[in-house]
Amino acid sequence: MVNSSMHILVSNDDGIFAEGLWALARQLGRCGRVAIVAPDREQSATGTMVTLRTPLRVTRHHCFSADIPTFTVEGSPSDSVILALGKLVEDVSLVVSGINQGLNLGDDVLISGTVGAALQGYLRGLSAIAVSVPPESGPEVFELAAAFAAEVAGSINTGKLGSNIFLNINLPNRPLETIAGVRVTDLAHKTHIDSVREGNDGRRQYYWLVREQLSRDVAPSTDIWAVENGFISITPLHHCLFRRPDGQIDEAQCGRFFDSLKNARP
Repeated sequence: MVNSSMHILVSNDDGIFAEGLWALARQLGRCGRVAIVAPDREQSATGTMVTLRTPLRVTRHHCFSADIPTFTVEGSPSDSVILALGKLVEDVSLVVSGINQGLNLGDDVLISGTVGAALQGYLRGLSAIAVSVPPESGPEVFELAAAFAAEVAGSINTGKLGSNIFLNINLPNRPLETIAGVRVTDLAHKTHIDSVREGNDGRRQYYWLVREQLSRDVAPSTDIWAVENGFISITPLHHCLFRRPDGQIDEAQCGRFFDSLKNARP
């Protein structure tokens, strides 16, 4: 049943045509009114980039969905959410970013445009969720991730998870019946390093930034361990920032989201 008092802003960093964005918007439409404000093109790994020195242009679209107000921004994911909350969408109560086609785990959250978009909502006093799945995921995993995000959004709306909450959700590439459960996790740390490789194209030298793996020896409390072992990972990012929410999320609550998904299946 749609709660008309809940207004959800959906954005992403994969751009307006991304399959995960629309799967998310459809499922979130079950628990509130939805508006989409997203980049007009793919903007992965832009982190929290905000455009300050050039104008931003916005296009309103009527061809995607008659039920969902939709805008594209010639800018970053963070730009999209800032514009949405400042000018384009009124009375937003929750920001959800995703579904990213590529996991955002450990140190990667610091450069993730998906997480960066959600962060802009959180910094403005709203609850926020970032949702990601592995890069090889198909439509079934997108729909599962979207349905899980809708369960979490519904609990945020009813106050069961408190307010001012900022969650990073990652799902494994598995069908529902083989997912091991849900873990509330910490961010894995020092798992990658950015290194530099040199090359020459025959005219001039160039450099290529490469993300290299440092270690896969991660603790069972971390997000990487959870996803690699078939769990859905929920990392409360507010613990890593400067403000704690009014309430805490725990695995018993997350398990109920998971049970609701299984019970809803025919």
